[in-house]
Amino acid sequence: MAEPFIGSEAVASGQLTPHTLRTRFVAIYPGVYITKNAEMTAAVRAEACWLWSRRRGVLAGFSAAALHGAKWISADRPAEVIYENRHHPLGVRTWADRLGNDETVTIFGMRVTNPARTALDIACRHPVDVAVTAIDSLANATDLKPVDVDPLAMRYRGRRGIKHARVTLDLIDAGAESPRETWLRLLLVRAGFPRPQTQIRVYDEFGQLIARPDMGWEDVLVAVDPNRPSRRSRHNLPPAIQQRHPPPRAPDRYGLDRRTSDI
Repeated sequence: MAEPFIGSEAVASGQLTPHTLRTRFVAIYPGVYITKNAEMTAAVRAEACWLWSRRRGVLAGFSAAALHGAKWISADRPAEVIYENRHHPLGVRTWADRLGNDETVTIFGMRVTNPARTALDIACRHPVDVAVTAIDSLANATDLKPVDVDPLAMRYRGRRGIKHARVTLDLIDAGAESPRETWLRLLLVRAGFPRPQTQIRVYDEFGQLIARPDMGWEDVLVAVDPNRPSRRSRHNLPPAIQQRHPPPRAPDRYGLDRRTSDI
């Protein structure tokens, strides 16, 4: 069984014996098991958390983002679920909250906050840099736009953390394709530069696409690429639109997956 399951249900149905359950599987959360040595991901942890809630919780925050397809969410992060149970196990974060009927979707049979509500929860509950990085990835996966979150921000205008969330939401950009890109964009904005455009397309005189730098300013013909040269066709960029600086090293303070070749 590569997916999480409730051990007692598997034994009761005859799929496993108690001995097999003890020897071949490992508990992620109380009563919830997975095959030994199975790869742990944020999405797997989210499903295990949902099963722990006896299928009653609504997956939210980083867990919801992972199920919506956001990359870079670390499997080491606690699963997050809206569920009224303060006695949660290690590796699970729960909270009780109001949820509108239009704020959830069903993914693989699990109730999950929709992208807009997911973004709002992350923005309200986490530091700006961590939240922007995660929501950038969520927006990239779902085509979420800040305007999509505005109605919820108005609906919950008295919510704790909402002012903090507005700062975060104003900084998101679905064009970011890695935590490093988000980090550099925030660095540029905080240094006083105009907000850069992301994923700029560069064409030659024949109309052929020759490069797609991660960010820059088209009006002044300046491109910035925070990644290694091999990741993009930087050598194809005309000198007039390229800034040749060593790629910055993103600080390892994000609660996001670092297992990539360019991070």
